[in-house]
Amino acid sequence: MLVAMRATAMYIHHMHRTQLYLDRATHARLKAVAKRRGRTVSDLVREALALVYGSPNAGERLATLRGIAGLWRDRHDLDDTEAYVRRLRRDTRRARRSRS
Repeated sequence: MLVAMRATAMYIHHMHRTQLYLDRATHARLKAVAKRRGRTVSDLVREALALVYGSPNAGERLATLRGIAGLWRDRHDLDDTEAYVRRLRRDTRRARRSRS
C-alpha cells in the first residue's frame, strides 16, 4: 500500500508568524522563483530580508573578517603576492578581454 507523504519543514529555532500584503505581480514572481528553485515563498522572503537588513550572524561574521584581516602581513616566506596575481591574470587576459 502506497501512502502519500507531504513534505514538511522543521525549524530548529523559534519562528514568528507574520503577514505581508503583496501586489499580484510581486506575489506571482515570488511563486515562480520559489517553484523554480524548489523553495517556499516564505524562505525566499526570509533570505531577502537577511540580505537587505543583515542576518543574525552578520556581527559575528564581521568580527571574524576583521580578525583575519592582515593575518599574513608579517610573513616573509611568501613571494610578492601582487606579482603572483599579475602572473595569474596575464594567462587569462585574452579570455577576459574577449568576454567584455
